[in-house]
Amino acid sequence: MLLCIAIVFPILVLLFWQYASTHGLLKASLVPAPLTIVKTFISHVESGRLWMNLSVSFGRVACGYLIGAVAGVVVGFLMGLFKPINAALSGIVSVLRPIPTIALVPIVILLAGIGFFSKVVIIAFGSFWPVLLNTIHGIQSVDGKLLEVAYTYRIPTMKTIWRIIVPSSIPAILTGLRLGMSSAWMSVVAAEMIASSTGIGYLITLSRETANARVMYMCVLVIGFIGLVIDKGLTYLENYYLAKTRGIVDSK
Repeated sequence: MLLCIAIVFPILVLLFWQYASTHGLLKASLVPAPLTIVKTFISHVESGRLWMNLSVSFGRVACGYLIGAVAGVVVGFLMGLFKPINAALSGIVSVLRPIPTIALVPIVILLAGIGFFSKVVIIAFGSFWPVLLNTIHGIQSVDGKLLEVAYTYRIPTMKTIWRIIVPSSIPAILTGLRLGMSSAWMSVVAAEMIASSTGIGYLITLSRETANARVMYMCVLVIGFIGLVIDKGLTYLENYYLAKTRGIVDSK
């Protein structure tokens, strides 16, 4: 029943949108009909323009996300394992974490220009925080009884970390990596909308400046769809990994 509602309701919204746009309930120049947006999407795919800009955005996301994710895991482990490091960095984290990624764009442009490097910095900053916070949470949520057993049997510190702390914190780290990827995708769009001559965000800015609502809506929907696919894909991989490590994977 719920699956049926999840499928039928979006279809009804699209049908109403199409009707409203084609019958004057909505101004077609400002809110194009879904079929018009689909035609625009097809034309951009056939011309290769959409894929060219998406490939540029994907490349920026891959580099920025890799840097942000690795830094988030490393710093998260250091803060989670060592209280002095946590005390030293927690204040800085508390100040920087609430800053929206888009607010840093002018500063990054001022320091690094509008090239590839500046986009990578912005993406790395956006993806860093979810990974960091979830890594810290995962380490601090390790069952205290396991640590007490390790201490009682005088298990070496490094062995305790690799055999107890790391496996116990992996679920939280995987969640952070998934959320970090979503943040990276949102960050690249924000960066490209302000300072870029290529990328999906640039297409949105260009369509706004030329009052081309069809391309603008098309880009926004493509961004949302790609974000959905990325999130669902990473969620599936996360659940599959956790199920496999717990020994409950379906034999199929």
